[in-house]
Amino acid sequence: MFARSCRSAVSTIPAASTSASSSATPTTSHQLIEPAYVASIVHGRSVRQPHYLPKTHSIPAATLHFRSYHPHTLYFLVHFANHTASALGVPLSHPVHLPTQRRLWTVLRGPFVHKKTHKRVVKAWDAHPDVVDMLVQYLQKHVAPGVGMRAVKWRRASVGVGQKTMESVVGHMRLDEQVPAEKVKALGEQIVQQELAAASAGAGAGAGVRDAVQKT
Repeated sequence: MFARSCRSAVSTIPAASTSASSSATPTTSHQLIEPAYVASIVHGRSVRQPHYLPKTHSIPAATLHFRSYHPHTLYFLVHFANHTASALGVPLSHPVHLPTQRRLWTVLRGPFVHKKTHKRVVKAWDAHPDVVDMLVQYLQKHVAPGVGMRAVKWRRASVGVGQKTMESVVGHMRLDEQVPAEKVKALGEQIVQQELAAASAGAGAGAGVRDAVQKT
């Protein structure tokens, strides 16, 4: 995957042609392989636009949220995250601009210094959970000051998790103790009698209180 991105960045290298005749021999070219690209030095690679790897299965792996009061610092960290994902072979989406949050604080000094919160979000696709953890930990370690980061990771359950959950639930159910209908009916009638007795006792106590108040 990463080798394909290398080929798109630096596609060909002209090979040295050896010809004894005076006529020009057409030069051949070969594509860079991954070890050769990693071992090469490309000056200014970090300031160039990152290469976005194509999605293979369109399965979401993680969502990275960035926010900051300073748009230039936020752009720098998002650019750094895109380069990091490209180096790790993680397909990453283009940064999406979320609505700017505007808050005004009434204070004595600097009431409008930090009134706008700029937000960006990128989504990672088709990556192994270990690679996603490596990407998130690396970004959290090298996060720029003044930029907040939040990562939402998507985990995939193993095949057959529904059957295992059903078996676990059924195992905790008391299916062997089936209560007959007559017993349920008798229990319901007992509850109704208790509620009626409590209601009548409360009504009698209320009448006694009213009589005592009238006598006084």
